[in-house]
Amino acid sequence: MKKTSSWLPFYLIVGFIWGCSFIFIKGGLEFLTPYGVAFGRCALGALTLYAVAKKRKIQLPRNKKALFHIWVVSLLLNVFPGIFFALAETKVTSILAGIINAVTPLMTLIAILVVNREEKPKGPQVLGLSIGFTGVLVVLGVWNGLGDNPWWAVAVLLIAVALYGISYPYTRRFVMPMGIKPEAVVAQQLVLASATLLPFYLYDGIARDEYRLAPVLSMLALGVFGSGFAYLWNFRVMELAGSAISSSVTYLTPVVAVIVGVIFLSEKISWNEPVGALVVLLGAAIAQERIRLTRP
Repeated sequence: MKKTSSWLPFYLIVGFIWGCSFIFIKGGLEFLTPYGVAFGRCALGALTLYAVAKKRKIQLPRNKKALFHIWVVSLLLNVFPGIFFALAETKVTSILAGIINAVTPLMTLIAILVVNREEKPKGPQVLGLSIGFTGVLVVLGVWNGLGDNPWWAVAVLLIAVALYGISYPYTRRFVMPMGIKPEAVVAQQLVLASATLLPFYLYDGIARDEYRLAPVLSMLALGVFGSGFAYLWNFRVMELAGSAISSSVTYLTPVVAVIVGVIFLSEKISWNEPVGALVVLLGAAIAQERIRLTRP
């Protein structure tokens, strides 16, 4: 592993950008519908990564089989979650959305276990999943019902992170064996997501014909950085420090989401949300065996 100083700046920037994504979504919703936010972030991300690919002379995949599987990944990672997160944030805080997003590693583990049914779950995985989903219940404050959060908004957030989870084993099984450069996959993925979302944007993408500076900048940041450069920088972290470090950025994003939601949107936070978030992160860390409770 190279010196921490070489990858840490990229790591922190990615964590900050992805943690801010949830307030950027809130900003975009001031003039766009959930369809508009989903399309805008994908289209801006696609333009950014396509320009980078052209500059680096990276060819985007054109094989029909590859395009089909990358399109499926775009549905799982961009199209449906993009709509669902924006839809939910019309009713819930960016803080709650950011914390629920932290459940992704647990959903990924479940998806992997379902796909590989012959592989029995290990003790740490069972314990981590149990702790993690207990944390979700704490975040939601189930002893108070769901508080001010509509059940359907919480449901679509959980469906969105479940789709994130499914995308990993699908990508590993159908896309990675093709040997396509990650930058090319993500660029093509966003191009296909944009094409899929375009009809929805044209039908019902604009909420109000007002284009104030702050909401427009929010969408630019969400697309160009959140769905564009952040992926490239995360690949850089992976190259310099390995996949274990790069994937651990998931633990940083909810912390950023809570801080920026309180500071910039003056969102109220209940005691159970940060406590539950810590329990979720603890469960994810145990399930991924980042924290070992017994000696190897």
